[in-house]
Amino acid sequence: MFLRRMKAQLPSPDQILPGRPIAMPVADRHEVLGTPLKGPWPAGAEVAVFGMGCFWGAERLFWVQPGVISTSVGYAGGQTPNPTYEEVCSGYTGHAEVVQVVYDPTKISYADLLKVFWENHDPTQGMRQGNDVGTQYRSAIYTTTDQQATEAEASREAFAPVVAAAGHGEITTEIDRLGDYYYAENYHQQYLAPTKNPGGYCNHGPNGMTCPVGVAKTA
Repeated sequence: MFLRRMKAQLPSPDQILPGRPIAMPVADRHEVLGTPLKGPWPAGAEVAVFGMGCFWGAERLFWVQPGVISTSVGYAGGQTPNPTYEEVCSGYTGHAEVVQVVYDPTKISYADLLKVFWENHDPTQGMRQGNDVGTQYRSAIYTTTDQQATEAEASREAFAPVVAAAGHGEITTEIDRLGDYYYAENYHQQYLAPTKNPGGYCNHGPNGMTCPVGVAKTA
């Protein structure tokens, strides 16, 4: 059994778990959309990655958006190769639980996805999200292009006054270039799908604040 880190801080390099060279096996198709889970993606498709706490409910927020081709849940921002869920939850891999969103930029913009991200979790809580405490639950945006990096930073600046006016603290969201993305175990993929766990745990939803970017509808 892994010892969970009680302090909400990232592990030092000498504490990182070794991991393994073998990737996690996952299903070929998305449980809801019926599209590939691991590609190949259509020409022109782009990839965005977001961490909003527990990835179950976060993924559902994105697969309902028009223009989204596929979603999956996994781990990013850490050092352990091909980690397991238990290892990530131990706090000794450095990873955040994240959602990978593959989308058609002619149908939904990155700004639209950022709006879904900012408006459906609390980006001021540091290494936690609600009752979920630990480094794996941190708020994060991992960008895949220079344009995404520019837009992500600008959206954080635009949202900060809204957050302050609502009486919250400073935004703690990590914004960084995506390194390795590791797929989570298959049972985590589309966890809240109607065919899996439609009434399962989800702590995501509108936070009552409006981010002044994009025009996404978080239905």
